[in-house]
Amino acid sequence: MTSQSHSQEIITRHLCMAADVEKYSRLDTPSQEACQADLVRVLEEAAVLSGLDRTAWERQPQGDQEFAVLPLETQEPVVLGGFVRNLAVRLGERNANRTEEERMRLRLAIDFGVARTAALGYSGPAPVSVARYLNAPQLKRVLEALASTDLALIVSDRVYQDVVRLRGEGQGLDPSRYVRVHVHQKEFSGYGWIHVPEHGREELEPLVADPEPEEAAALAPTNVVKKNKGGVFHFGSGDAARTMHKKYYG
Repeated sequence: MTSQSHSQEIITRHLCMAADVEKYSRLDTPSQEACQADLVRVLEEAAVLSGLDRTAWERQPQGDQEFAVLPLETQEPVVLGGFVRNLAVRLGERNANRTEEERMRLRLAIDFGVARTAALGYSGPAPVSVARYLNAPQLKRVLEALASTDLALIVSDRVYQDVVRLRGEGQGLDPSRYVRVHVHQKEFSGYGWIHVPEHGREELEPLVADPEPEEAAALAPTNVVKKNKGGVFHFGSGDAARTMHKKYYG
């Protein structure tokens, strides 16, 4: 009976979002407290300006980030369009006339899928995928490289296909300003799309490109050993190993 009831349960899918503050751990305690307060404030202000009700969001604060499950009736194009633009503006206003160390810069990840309340937060594939997208190395590289920007967004492939491409016209969403990346984090593997307000695809593509095979090989650790009559000697790894290799082997 229990199994039958569970199998007949209606599955609902929610838009899920996570925002993370770059280099939060470098801040001292008072600065972390101020940063947390500012993060909540800019998210709330962006939501109000976009006509979204943040009080209806199921939010899970995590210190330097916030994860949220949005209501079923949420207009997804509004989140991808107006909310993201307003968030970028509010961040810019907050960071104006601040030093580099005082700026608050965000990574934002959005996906939709099954998300259920659990004992320690949320369960389901959507919360997991959002966390993996949020930590995508390509997204981190983009935010680090574009020093003038305060916000870098990544959305799942399904959000891009179903919202940005098909339903985004009224919210000013431009699919050509997103670049596709392959995200591989822990057991997760999937495609995502990165967008940075006020920056085009031609700026983003070089930043998200994976290293060429030769470059990746050059960066990989290299262990070198040399045999002689006295036994085997280990010369270490990386650059030191390559230097030793040239010295002894040419």
